[in-house]
Amino acid sequence: MQCDIDPNSSQGVLPARPFPYPYNAAADLIERNLAAGRGSKIAVHDDDGSYTYAELAARVNRFAGALTSLGINMEQRVLLCLQDAIDFPTAFLGAIKAGIVPIAVNTMLTSTDYDYMLRDSRAQVLVVSEALFDSFKPILDRQPHLKHVIVSGQDAHGKLRMADLMVAASPQFDAVSTKADDACFWLYSSGSTGAPKGTVHLHGSLIYTAELYAKPILGIRESDVVFSAAKLFFAYGLGNGLTFPFAVGATTVLMAERPTAASVARVLRRYQPTIFYGVPTLYGMMLASQDLPRRDELRLRRCTSAGEALPADIGQRWTAATGVEILDGIGSTEMLHIFLSNRTGEVRYGTTGKPVPGYAVRLIGEDGNEVAKGEIGELHISGPSSASCYWNNNEKTRDTFLGQWTRSGDKYIESEDGYFTYCGRSDDMLKVGGIYVSPFEVESTLAAHPSVLEVAVVGHLDDDGLVKPKAYVVLRPGLVPDDELAAVLQKHVKDNLAPYKFPRWIEFLETLPKTATGKIQRFKLRHANNK
Repeated sequence: MQCDIDPNSSQGVLPARPFPYPYNAAADLIERNLAAGRGSKIAVHDDDGSYTYAELAARVNRFAGALTSLGINMEQRVLLCLQDAIDFPTAFLGAIKAGIVPIAVNTMLTSTDYDYMLRDSRAQVLVVSEALFDSFKPILDRQPHLKHVIVSGQDAHGKLRMADLMVAASPQFDAVSTKADDACFWLYSSGSTGAPKGTVHLHGSLIYTAELYAKPILGIRESDVVFSAAKLFFAYGLGNGLTFPFAVGATTVLMAERPTAASVARVLRRYQPTIFYGVPTLYGMMLASQDLPRRDELRLRRCTSAGEALPADIGQRWTAATGVEILDGIGSTEMLHIFLSNRTGEVRYGTTGKPVPGYAVRLIGEDGNEVAKGEIGELHISGPSSASCYWNNNEKTRDTFLGQWTRSGDKYIESEDGYFTYCGRSDDMLKVGGIYVSPFEVESTLAAHPSVLEVAVVGHLDDDGLVKPKAYVVLRPGLVPDDELAAVLQKHVKDNLAPYKFPRWIEFLETLPKTATGKIQRFKLRHANNK
């Protein structure tokens, strides 16, 4: 059943029928390691222990059997709200092996959010970490579709205990005969522009991301130990910490707690990962922290960044401090993982690199036509890991998935030699005096000033009702905000960019609003501006 795809076939054009029938993504990811003789190798380290590939395979089988014993059938849905620990890959892959569709959701949402997702997905089972159960308590009794609640942890709160179900199940389970084009799992979008959208991915999607990005671009291999600060419920983290290591037989480190400079540094020292996946905010925090490990305390050979564009200054300082380049890239929930990326030895900080072979990109102008190099356009992507649709949302599906192309909602510009530079989200772009201004360009310039820890730039109306840039700045520890420092920062932008791009207002904040995946929520700042 294993499927290996040649990413260099016909210059990245994929073969027409790369998958056998039947094809089950979970069986592929797990059983390829058993067939390769890696049963005794450590697959997962988590906060409570270590687990071999053989142990993981048995756990996956037991959970698949547990779900079927509860009467859950092929294509029915299971909502997973799980911290990063062994029970996440167990439940995620166990459901998939049984032909059941897992829905991994953000662990930092509210009861109202979870109520919406349970109703929208019509999930018949909820699998939740004990530490997260309180967020579900107020809503469980009013769910019209939910039949079973399974708790991962010691205290099941009167519900089914995951460990008990697995003890009672067999360590053997034959994978359900799914096809590569069957629905495999969902991820909910962030919902920053409306209700969250259930993004439906297929059985073939996981291995495509491993074969097209992880192996040739990231260069992951069996000997690697990997650690992702981005959590498994996030599309970026799912590939980093589950798909990619299991695709090659590497070892993944899972950490349940929130990633901070201190907690990440502790993992880097203890487990000595060779690949670290971060986000720009975290890299900036670590560089500003006393917890950053010394070079001689690290075994890193690769670092990546996604979620937001990486400011050039952060990348340069990280490489100077650690000796390791950061491969900045962009992916999305809809495309599952990275489709534009920098390459080792060819990193150009301040850009998102070039298209990953197997993916095509285009930049579309306001007139609906492709723009010339050097002009700003909306990024569209074509590639085999694209989601099939948004669940039960035809309007958004038709607006985002355009035949072979998927709209990203990001504005980019392509250089003459093929590097793509992020300009901002389509709804974040500013027109100042009729000229586009990239908020990210202004943010990157401000972030390079030694006083600035974090920054977000949004549009703000001046007294004449015209849009001008406004910057929200978080200073480095120990600095005191005042008008003089604001003027210094404004001058810094004027000295490094065209003068019309400088922020007319600078507001100092202690923190910036962020999603659970570390993305700055600029829409909240825009909303605050308009009150």
